[in-house]
Amino acid sequence: MTAELRFTKMHGTGNDYLYVDQRDMPSVDPSTLARRLAPRHTGVGSDGLILVCPSTIAACRMEMYNADGSRGEMCGNGIRCVAKYAYERDIARSNPMAVETDCGVKVLDLDIAQGRVTTVSVDMGAPVLDGPRIPVAAEGRVIDHALSVDGTTYRVTCVSMGNPHCVIFQDGQSSRDSIAELPLERIGPHFEHHPFFPGRVNTEFVEIISPDEVRMRVWERGSGETLACGTGACAVVVAGVLTGKTRREVLVHLRGGDLTVSWRDDDHVHLRGEAVEVFDGTVEI
Repeated sequence: MTAELRFTKMHGTGNDYLYVDQRDMPSVDPSTLARRLAPRHTGVGSDGLILVCPSTIAACRMEMYNADGSRGEMCGNGIRCVAKYAYERDIARSNPMAVETDCGVKVLDLDIAQGRVTTVSVDMGAPVLDGPRIPVAAEGRVIDHALSVDGTTYRVTCVSMGNPHCVIFQDGQSSRDSIAELPLERIGPHFEHHPFFPGRVNTEFVEIISPDEVRMRVWERGSGETLACGTGACAVVVAGVLTGKTRREVLVHLRGGDLTVSWRDDDHVHLRGEAVEVFDGTVEI
């Protein structure tokens, strides 16, 4: 027997997910559903599935699944779209808006024009820098650490912003567009499944344009290369400060657009960017 699933496709800086009101969702395993709907040729096409659920401690709760069905703890681009989805559908009308996630409650400030949410700033909380908590197979902080991956040694800085990140700065490159030539589809899986990262990892390759501006590409665990990663952009700025390469507020250019990240004096990282609705749809499941 089939059932009809209503969804909304949304993206934050090109990082696209299918959003479903969990209260209206048929009885189906969301992990299986993510794997079925995420493929871009045989499904709807997305980086994963996000359920907007009731919460007893916040305006709503975000439940996130990557394209391979694995559960994600946090998504900086996804949570901005959750706030837009909830506000514009009267699930929650608070501003600022508190959203529960697997790594705690996050508070978002919404920019609203004519009843529509355009951009959102989210307090992502303090970065986690202790190796076992990220997690990585090392004690203490992992800053500019030499790591051999598939026969090449990289200098990596590791940060958790609710999920684990490995940041690599492309120093000494003559072309500011050099990361565009990286064979990320070949390199990315070797980082994601490296034994140094017991929970797998998201990997960012970064070029420094100036202390206030960088460019990055990202390989996300469970989804592959995506056009943007909000938690990744936050991790890049934290890593940039720790290695002396950037200031504390940075414009981050991604393949899907731009994000502004600031690591403030209270140790919290704030992420600001667009939240865009693409279309509503239904699918038989």
